[in-house]
Amino acid sequence: MKTQTFKTTINCGGCVRAITPVLNAEPAIASWQVDTANPDKVLTVTGDVSAERVECLLEEAGFKAEALA
Repeated sequence: MKTQTFKTTINCGGCVRAITPVLNAEPAIASWQVDTANPDKVLTVTGDVSAERVECLLEEAGFKAEALA
């Protein structure tokens, strides 16, 4: 299991509520959280999911994500 971070466009609690069912429905994601106080709106994902899959899930929900090194 790995932990990855992403710069996102998830700005507020409403955005977090919008993305919650999408990320919770992905079986390869064990846990996730978004730091909306961070200027980069950092999403941290733990699980056996690829960065490409996380980016795709967010894009489908109307958000953008970019993997951070």
